[in-house]
Formats: sequence, structure tokens, C-alpha cells
Amino acid sequence: MPHPQIKFGTDGWRGVIADDFTFANVRTAAAAIASYIHAEEDPTKGLCIGYDTRFGSRAFAQACAEVASSTGIPVFLANDITPTPALSFGVRERKAAGGIMITSSHNPAQWNGVKYKAWYGGSGKPSIIAAIETYLGKPVPQAATPAPIETVDFLPSYLAAIEYFADLDLIAKSGFKFAIDSMYGAGRTILSDIFTRIGVDHVQIRGNVDPLFPGINPEPIEPHIRALGEACVAHKCHAGLCTDGDADRIGATDEHGNFVDPHKIFSVLLAWVLKRKGWPGAVTRAFNTTKMLDRICAKYNRELIEHGIGFKFVCDYMLEREILMGGEESGGIGFQRHLPERDGLLNALLLANVMADEKKTLGQLVADLQAEYGEHHYGRIDLHIPDAIKNAAIAKARALPVGDTSIAGMPVLRQETLDGVKFYLDNPEAKTKPNAAETWILFRASGTEPLMRIYTESTSPENVQKLLASGRAFALGE
Repeated sequence: MPHPQIKFGTDGWRGVIADDFTFANVRTAAAAIASYIHAEEDPTKGLCIGYDTRFGSRAFAQACAEVASSTGIPVFLANDITPTPALSFGVRERKAAGGIMITSSHNPAQWNGVKYKAWYGGSGKPSIIAAIETYLGKPVPQAATPAPIETVDFLPSYLAAIEYFADLDLIAKSGFKFAIDSMYGAGRTILSDIFTRIGVDHVQIRGNVDPLFPGINPEPIEPHIRALGEACVAHKCHAGLCTDGDADRIGATDEHGNFVDPHKIFSVLLAWVLKRKGWPGAVTRAFNTTKMLDRICAKYNRELIEHGIGFKFVCDYMLEREILMGGEESGGIGFQRHLPERDGLLNALLLANVMADEKKTLGQLVADLQAEYGEHHYGRIDLHIPDAIKNAAIAKARALPVGDTSIAGMPVLRQETLDGVKFYLDNPEAKTKPNAAETWILFRASGTEPLMRIYTESTSPENVQKLLASGRAFALGE
């Protein structure tokens, strides 16, 4: 019987604080995780627990610790606000049975959440999450005496790992200046502290803790990232680097203050790694990400794997075979050599590394990609609509006949349904542009909330806006 208020989605359970995200429900979720660990893992290995800057996160983490301890699982509880990738790194480093992260990542301030991290240092696989859900609301075994709760600092060993992964000497010598934006989240002053220590000129905004995230959702996309773009221009920086609420996702702006979307970040990092590093492994990308990645992989004769939406799919591949890097649309990018996990802080350092290596600003790197691989422009809108309208729109999209239908005046060439419903379109503008991007639009309903997302990629920003407007009208039945 599913629990009425707790539903684990692609990356854990999220809820509105004091509505469904209550201490009682958090304890219920923690008890289900504890039951799972007793049944499927070695409980003596312990559970790592971390928390972000959100309202109540520390207290919710303490509640989880007490529940796990009461069942006899030793707990390593973070001594302070911790980025999600640092918690994941801690799970793997300590060979713990698993980890709990109290965060709702990039959601608005009234939300919080419980993420489960498995023993390998990444999101729980779908089979693990499904198993945890079966224990929701069931009695959990109590130990005769509670196991110890040890307070630990997960940061030092994690920081050593990301600083080793990126070439800090090269960044220090580059002469580039950076703007840094932690969005009041768990990234706090981590990048700023590293840059200060190695002598890199930079300016930081929103590095203080504020659980209200005033004026923004801590998601490194437009419009929330605009203040970073403005800081970049005002302080004459060569790039702006941004992490989300729990610092596992990256966003960026170029030297002109323009938003550099996660697809361009993934593409910049991938092209650099293939050209400069030659590390082995296939590349994975989610169904809703840029097709520029396919072109980069084709140039370097590297296998590209397309999969469902959510970093759990990247993680699955990383556990099964050799993967160079993998990523998703929302700025979650991971390197198997580091962790089977998204890491916004590492990727921010690597972007600075690429700039230093290529001796180019972020804007120049993006322009070079567009010139070599064809112009790719991307857009997304989120429609907060009732489930009935959402489900009807998806059903209507699935039933659209290919061949005699058009969207935004562009004939539908083919339909794909790997995760949502995607249409590839015959875009007349593509015939006028060299190496033109394929044009597509994707409709996808959220599995956990009354939300539908529409994604598109095309040959120009104008086309993107036209497609999104047409997609919205289609979804709303206008």
C-alpha cells in the first residue's frame, strides 16, 4: 500500500514544509530507509546523513539520525551544511551502507526533501527506491540500545578530491576573473575559498545562508541566474559560475552576462575532455538534452547512449560499464572517475579549467562550439496544470499521426516515446543554415506533481520561442 503523502520520485521524496513535509513524515521516510538497510545492506556499516541550507534541514537530519540509530544503525551526521556531492563522496569513502541528504535541491523555499544515496556514492537506483517505498509506514525493528550518532565533517576529503581532479595551478595562472553564485545554497563560500587560496581574482554573490532564497528559486537557470550575469558585467569577469541549492547542479553566464545553459556547459566540458584528456568510456545523455552532444561524440568516434530523464539513469550506466561522463538537462553532470553522481562544484572548477587550458572566455568557448557543430538553441517551459489536463495532453500527443500533422507550422517527421513524447520536425530554417541543428519538441508529464514540461531545440532563439508557444497552446488545448 503506497503511503498517501510520501512518494519517492527520480531522486527521493520532496514535499512542502509543514504541509506534507513534517517531522512525522520525515521519520516515516527514515524508518523505511532503515528497514531497507537492515533487509538489503549491512547495517553495521552505518548511514551518512547530510543537510542543506533550507528551513529546518538540520533538525530534519537529526530526526533521521535518531530513527536510524534507534534501529541499531550507526550514524555519521554532518557537523554543518553539506553539499549533496560531498555527502555522496562521504558514503563511498566510508564504505557506508547508504546516505540520507535533507534537501529539495532547486525547488522553491517552501519545499524540502529526503534524497537517498546508495553505498556506491550516487542516487539510489530505481530498484532500490522501489524497495524503500515498500517499507513506508511499516513497523521498523528497534535495537536494545541505540547505535552511536557520530558528528563528522564530510568536506575536507571531498574538497581534496575535486581539487585534485581539476588543474588548480593552470586556473591560477590563467589571469581570468570569475563571478561565483551559490544561490544561498550549500555551495556557500566553497569555490570562493578555493579561488582565494590559489590567488584567482573573483567576486561572490549570494554566498550567505538564507533559507528564504529571496527573490529566486535556487535553480541555476533563467530568470534566477540573472544577478550572476549582472555581476559578471559589472565586475568585468570572464565567466560566472553558479551552483544550485544543494550544489550538485551547475549553471553559468558568459562575460557579457548571457545565460550559458546546461547543454552548452555539458558540450564545452565534453569537447574539452575528448580533445585534451582522451579518457575512455561512452557518453550518456538524457532524452531531453541537446543533440550537439551526439555531434561531438561522432567527431571523436565515441559511443553516445541516450536514456530516460533523471540522473539515476546515468548512475545505472556508470555502475554497469565504463562511462566517461553523463548528464541531464537541468545541469546535473557527472564523471565516473570521480563519483556516479552530479557535482556542481567540480563542474564549476572544470569550466574554469577549460577556459585556462584553451585561453578563452566562456563566451568564446560557446561561440566556437556553435561554429563547429552548428547552432543549437534550447528552451523549456514548465506548465503547472491539473493532472487531468496534463494527462490528456500527453494522451493527445501520443495519438498525433506522424506525416500529416505540424507543430508551429513545421511538419512532424517522427515521434519518439523513450520518456515523454518527442516530435522531430521539418524546419524550413534548417535548409538555410550550415550544419543546422535538428528541430524537436518534447512533452513530458511529472510523475510526482501537477506539472508538465515542454522542451525544445532548434536553429534559432526565435524558433525556440515559437515552438514553446505552440507547445503550450497544444498542451492547454487552445
